[in-house]
Amino acid sequence: MTTESNTVLSAQGLVMKFGGITATNNVTLNLHKGARHALIGPNGAGKTTLINLLTGVLQPTEGKIILEGQDITQLAPHQRVRRGMVRTFQINQLFDTLTPLETLAMVVSQHRGLGGKWWQALGARSDVNERCEQLLEQFHLTSVMGQETRVLAYGKRRLLEIAIALACEPRVLLLDEPVAGVPAGEREELLQTVAALPADVSILLIEHDMDLVFSFAKRMTVLVNGTVLTEGDPDQIANDPQVKAVYLGHEVPQASTGAQHG
Repeated sequence: MTTESNTVLSAQGLVMKFGGITATNNVTLNLHKGARHALIGPNGAGKTTLINLLTGVLQPTEGKIILEGQDITQLAPHQRVRRGMVRTFQINQLFDTLTPLETLAMVVSQHRGLGGKWWQALGARSDVNERCEQLLEQFHLTSVMGQETRVLAYGKRRLLEIAIALACEPRVLLLDEPVAGVPAGEREELLQTVAALPADVSILLIEHDMDLVFSFAKRMTVLVNGTVLTEGDPDQIANDPQVKAVYLGHEVPQASTGAQHG
């Protein structure tokens, strides 16, 4: 039995109404320390709404969110990042003309309170340099660290997005569809990198790719029509008749697939 002290993030009875539409309806989800937890569900299930609630983009109509024992329901997104909850996000135009090295130096410097002086830190501060080198190596970006982000292969851009999130030293990482749109030839590097993320970071994976979900997750929550349909380990989810019905013949991987990946 997992004790409350093992819970790093807890969504409790979250309700989100947009006018007459209920996008999430009494959703409760607990993420435990070191978790590899996946949130799955068909399109329109409310996954994006739930992530926006967790990150502070939306304020819930009802319910609360607890991060490491502290109620963060009213905190702004940047305050949640400071508390250790970080979401991967697609690189916007702001980073397009920066190199991966410059981008990571900026994020690491800001996280360490150096503000806008990141270009001074780059080369001048050994702690920033070392952290950037670690991240570039960990995310297979060393060979492209001097190229502008806009010319990188799509898989490398996705790797950089995760590296940016990890540069913020999260305790909880919301991994938002990391392989979406990545060409087949670039997927393996990305999948291996996701599998090797630090064990002490608790991860909530939101993903449509069932192969990745079943190879990565130790626990899964299935969201349907804004409510939690069921939760369990990969074997339980793969064999759940309700889950199979929801996916309407879209084959949920066999339990053995999940088991052999551990």
